[in-house]
This record gives sequence, structure tokens and C-alpha cells, in this order.
Amino acid sequence: MYRQLVGIGLLAAILSACGGDTTAIDNLGQNGEGGDIRVSITRTTYGVPHIKADDYESLGYGNGYVQAQDNLCLLLDEYLTLRGERARYFGPDGTHTIFANDSVANNVDSDFFWKLVAREQAIAPLRDALDPDPRAGTEGFVRGFNRYLAELQDGQHPGRHAACAQAEWAQPITLDDMLRRYLRLTVLASSSVFVSGIGSARPPLLGVVPNLVDIPLLESTLAKNRGPFEFFQDRKLGSNMYAIGPQGSAEESPLLFGNPHFPWEGTERLYLTHQTIPGKLNLMGAALYGVPLSLIGFNEHVAWSHTVSTAYRFTLYELTLVPGRPTAYLYDGQIREMEAVPLSIQIRQPDGGLSSMSRTLYRSHFGPMMKLEVAGINILAWTPLKAYTLRDANAENTRLINHFFRWNQARSLAEFKQIQAETVAVPWVNTVATGPEGNAYYADITTVPNVPDDLVSRCTTSVLAPVVALAAPGLPLLDGSRADCEWLTDADAPAPGIFGAGNLPVLERADWVGNFNDSYWLTHPDEPLTGFARIIGDEEAERSLRTRLGILKQLRRLDGSDGQSGNRWTREQLKASVLDSAIYSAELARDDVVATTCDGAADDLARACAALAGWDMTNNRDSRGGHLWREFWRDASGTLGFWQTPFSLEDPVNTPRDINAGGVGVRRALTDATTRVSESGFAFDARMGDIQRSGVTDRNIELFGGLGNTDGAFTIASSPRLSSAGYPVDFGNSYIQVVGWTRAGEGWLPETDGFITYSQSTDPASPWFDDFTRAYSDKAWHRFPFTPEAIDAAAVERLTLTTP
Repeated sequence: MYRQLVGIGLLAAILSACGGDTTAIDNLGQNGEGGDIRVSITRTTYGVPHIKADDYESLGYGNGYVQAQDNLCLLLDEYLTLRGERARYFGPDGTHTIFANDSVANNVDSDFFWKLVAREQAIAPLRDALDPDPRAGTEGFVRGFNRYLAELQDGQHPGRHAACAQAEWAQPITLDDMLRRYLRLTVLASSSVFVSGIGSARPPLLGVVPNLVDIPLLESTLAKNRGPFEFFQDRKLGSNMYAIGPQGSAEESPLLFGNPHFPWEGTERLYLTHQTIPGKLNLMGAALYGVPLSLIGFNEHVAWSHTVSTAYRFTLYELTLVPGRPTAYLYDGQIREMEAVPLSIQIRQPDGGLSSMSRTLYRSHFGPMMKLEVAGINILAWTPLKAYTLRDANAENTRLINHFFRWNQARSLAEFKQIQAETVAVPWVNTVATGPEGNAYYADITTVPNVPDDLVSRCTTSVLAPVVALAAPGLPLLDGSRADCEWLTDADAPAPGIFGAGNLPVLERADWVGNFNDSYWLTHPDEPLTGFARIIGDEEAERSLRTRLGILKQLRRLDGSDGQSGNRWTREQLKASVLDSAIYSAELARDDVVATTCDGAADDLARACAALAGWDMTNNRDSRGGHLWREFWRDASGTLGFWQTPFSLEDPVNTPRDINAGGVGVRRALTDATTRVSESGFAFDARMGDIQRSGVTDRNIELFGGLGNTDGAFTIASSPRLSSAGYPVDFGNSYIQVVGWTRAGEGWLPETDGFITYSQSTDPASPWFDDFTRAYSDKAWHRFPFTPEAIDAAAVERLTLTTP
């Protein structure tokens, strides 16, 4: 399918629909029309756009156009959410979920939260900080996005984006919408975890007598349900990654593997593009929706990937209030008034009319006031005596977009590392990187509050600090009444209040480095990283089963004990390993369960045990019995006395181990799992592919993989508990890349295989809606076209966009 569009195409019709105003097509809101545009876009297999332009504005224009082509409704929904307009268009009774951090808020609280957190005072610093190229790329994205929207509403793309094409809320976007999107991504692992708690926090009524704090009740509640803090503990938003250096690679260059585990719903999906400005940029990779650059990617000189870091990006502060004045607090003996922020939203009524609602939210000098409700109990209550506020380092991070624009142009691993150390702008992810002639590099050089352990010790005075520590170990709750409890600033920090690169974890080796969402400590087991502030991560502590398997894959490969040929990685071996769907918990315990827990089993339990005995201990599509193990392990692994050999610092990769297979809790878990599988209607030895399917399309696509930290899967396919619907996958492996390089004259050429597991488009009418998912289901790795010749050979659609 080939298509050539030169100029605006059907310009008269578009202008007629837009009232003859070209700014309706190329709308920048308050920023005017921008410059002339010419950009060529070649779509290759699976709808991957290769965007070529002479400048950043044109490149951004092409990026905005193709992202609108593929994901218009999802992005429009995101933009109106960040403007605080959900209740206006969808009414007050609905909810909004940020799938990446499990934050769920009703439309009203969501609107007030974003009206506060993304107000003009918050986005103005982002606007002012944008370097010329990032600003041009952002403005170009707005124009390209709006152009496609205008074409669609003029009838040029019949059948596409039926959910929003003619909706009232399908409106052109502005530069400010993009800035709010950048802010939203920056605070994904901090402020936006608490949308309801910030959007609905209000002072107590005067005269209300506070209840005594019931610490045992709070602790028992959080022991069962961490509420929003669960995000920081289960790390569902995760990833796997390796950088494999010259001593670990059997190829002529180092290798890099990256695989974020991200939602298959919402705007934290990843979108693959190849972007070229001749002589300046030649970068292929993936970005979260609405971002006109690559957040993970590769070029001729360097490749990198990310995993979610354990570092906290914020701290809580407890304020001591002035008696009788719940919006005033003491600070070094002086009275400070909170900033009152009056806000108003519109709410759609059942008859379609609009009404207004107002709230006044408050900010301390640290940040927004908040509450924290878990299971109906307000853990951090705003009382006449105390109140709680949050300071978010990433809400102050104006360096992010400039940083990634620089990374996209990096011409060596050395330059890549220098940029990271200078900017300290990465918001919430670890990094690994390598280049064709480099070593394997790891860093958690990210935006972290400068709160060393001694500051935490002298500033933790609240009776609620142990309660917070129970729900979120390592998260400081500091005394907000003292100036000496403010964040510090390192000499090498590029902004106030954060650690500089010299106080953040870094490791470079010739064999390999990796991360799997535990802290930096065992980036490589032969060279543990220690001595960093607790707010960054834990040290000398038990690692997850997924981390242990990720390390074992490297150790077994390099000592030749993994059953593959040689003792270094080829690309084909790496590709096979990262998608092998092995379940490490089964390696540790399946045989003991069959031999001991199953001893004396009868009826259904005996049949379940037979299925486990015959299971190949993977969750590949044709594997049989993995669902039974998953249901068993979810319950068994938390039972008392589960492991007989405890965690040991002498052997952190292989401990704890030796399941107490005869324990009462383990036997009960197996019985319960047997009942659950039986009630689901699936056989005990059913194929995984008949149970586990894509949960984001109505088409039957079989999927492989497991839960990750829960069951020790390295290949991730997350889903709810087993039911008659099976396992509908809505989270897990997303963008996958295995990168190497081959010599090309005096330089190097990247050769990369990978997937977008949920495909490029969320529009069911798109040809790119589920084609990549089907290839992923078959483990049919796709070689990403990178050279002009490869792009031409794989082209399925061509488009040239210009402005008059």
C-alpha cells in the first residue's frame, strides 16, 4: 500500500472546514503558526514510521502527525485530562486511571489535581527552560498533530478513530498541552501516585476536635493494604535490561537488551519511530505517547535502555499548625501561611448542560497539601494540629526534555555518560548503555532528593514515621517545622535540592551490567554497589526472583552452563534467552512440591499434581500446567516459614531457597489453587496459549510469559487472577530491543531486532492495530530497517507533508 501526499492535499476542503484559517491546521495556541514544513515519512512493516526532515520543527511535525494517525483518541483524552476537563466532558461519576502507577481518581478529584499541579506556575518553568531544538520539535509536534485532527474532522480518513473523530472533546492542542504532558511523565513515580489525596485535601473545620492517632490500627491496615504506596513496593511498572560488554559478547561489538514492562493500556504505551535530520540526528527507538523524541533507543554510536529505579523522588513533610489556624504552620518558630489556590472546574450534567464547582486547595512552601486514605482510614490526616505536604524533586525538574534531545544526538558512549552526569535529569529510571567500541555502563544518575541518612535520622520526629516506613520502606517523613530539615544540594548538582552524579550509583564493566527493578546493589554480583543514601535504594537485602534469574542468565551463559554453545552471548542466544518464558520459582520448588506437597493426593488434587509433574516449567504458549503453578505460588510464597534456607549475604543470588513443601500453608495453597483452576473451567493441563491472551484487543492472540517478581518470570505477561476469562494480559513486555553493531566502512551500523508487543496503534480500524502483537506471539523477531536501502525495501506507505 503506497500513498503519496505532497503539500497539504485537498487544501481547499480543509480550509473550508476550518473557516479558511491555516492556524486551525497548524495551531500553536498562544505561539503562532511556526515556520515552513517539509517532512517525508516512510512506513515500513508493522507501521513503523521513518521520519526524515531538515530541522527539528519539521521532524516534530511528522512525529505529531503519525502519533495522531495511530493514537489520536488516547492522546486527546490525555490532553483534556491534564487540562482538568474530565468532568466537563464525561461527567462527575467516572474515574480516571493512570495505568502505569495504579492511581485511580474520580473525574472531579482528577480535574482539581491537575488544575493545581499543572497550573501555569508549574509549566512556565518548563516552557522557559526548553532549548531551541526541543522547543522547535515540541511546537512542530503540535502543528502536525493538529493537522491530522483537522483532516480527520474534514472527512479525509473515513472510518478512523470512530471513538473521538467527531467528539466535542476532539480539539486542537497547544504547546501548553505538551508541557503538561511532559510534567505528567516527569512526576509519574511521585506526585501523580497521589491524585485523589492531593486533589481532595482540604483543611479541617474550625472547632473540630482531632481523634487520637491509633497507631496499631494504621499499622494493621497498611499490613493488608498499602494503598497508593503499593506502587513503590510491588514495582509492577518494571523492566529488564542488560548491557553486555566486549568480554561478554561473542559478536564483533557489545550488545544491549532492553525491555520495559509497561501498561498495554493508556498513554504509557511506547511508540517506535526512526527520526533523521541529515548530519545531525539518526536515531531509532521508542517514546511514551506524546513525546517527540526517543526515550529508549540506538544510533550508530550508542544504545541504551531503562528500568524503573527504587529511589524515591519526593519526601513527605509533617507540618505543625498554628492553633486555630489550620492553613498556617510554624517554621523555625515563625508563622507561615499556606498558599491558597482557588480552582474551578466545569461538570457535565445529565441533560448535557454544564455547572461549576470550586475548591480551594493549598500548598506549603514544600509543595501541595495532601491526605492519604487506605481502606477508608485517613493515614495522613489534616487535623487542627498536624498536616502533611509533599516536596517532589521531579515537579522541579525542568531539564528532562533537553536532556533526552541531547542523548538522542550522542556520538559516543563517553558523550552519553557526560550528558547524564551534567544534567542529572532522568526522572525515575535506571540506565544501561553501551556502544560499538565501549564497555557495559550502568547508572542510577537520576533526580533524587538530597536527603542523606543523617538528615533523615535527625529530622524523623513524627509518630507516623514508622507507619510510613511500614508501607514504603526508605521513604522519609521529615519535620516540616525546621529549616535544617530542608533538602541539601551537592556541589555537582545542576539544580537545588538533589544529589549530584558523584553521590549516585554508577558501574562500568567489560563483561556485563544489568538491572531488573531491584536497587543498584547487585548490578553485578562481583562488584556490589554500597554506601549510598537509603532514599536511593536498599543494600545487602534479598533480591526478587526475577532479579536472581536475570543475574543467573548472565552467570550461566558466561560459565557455559546454560546448555547453549560457547560461553559468550550471540545475538540469537540473547534473543532466545530473554523470551524463553522460564519460571524460576518452578526451578527452585516444583520438584519438591510434586514429591512432598502432593504426597497422598487424591481426586482433583492428584490430577493437578500430575499436571505439575508433566509441566515443562515455562509459560510458553504450548506449555501445560503453568497456570496451576501461578495460582499456587501467588498464595504459597507468602506463607510463614516458606523458605528453609534464608537469605544470605554470602550467596545473595541463590538464597533464599529450599521450600518447606510439607508446611501447612503450602499444602493449603496447592489445594486452593486446584479449586480455583477447577472453578475457572480450564483443565489442569490446559495450554498456556489457550488461557493467556491479549487483553487490549477483541482478537484472540495467544501470549507467553509470567508475572515477574511474583513467580520469577523474566518474560512478563501480567494479568488478574485466573477466571473463566483466563489471563487477559494488560501489562508486561512492551518495547523490546536487542542491539548490536556491524562494521560499515570506517564506522559502525546498528543492527537491531525487536517488537512493540501491543502494536503501534490503539485504533481498531488501523492496519497497525495488532499486527506486531501477532508477530510477538510467534516470537518472530523483527529486524528494524535502519539504512535507506533497508527502509526502501520494507516500505509499505509513503507520505510527504509540507505547509504552504
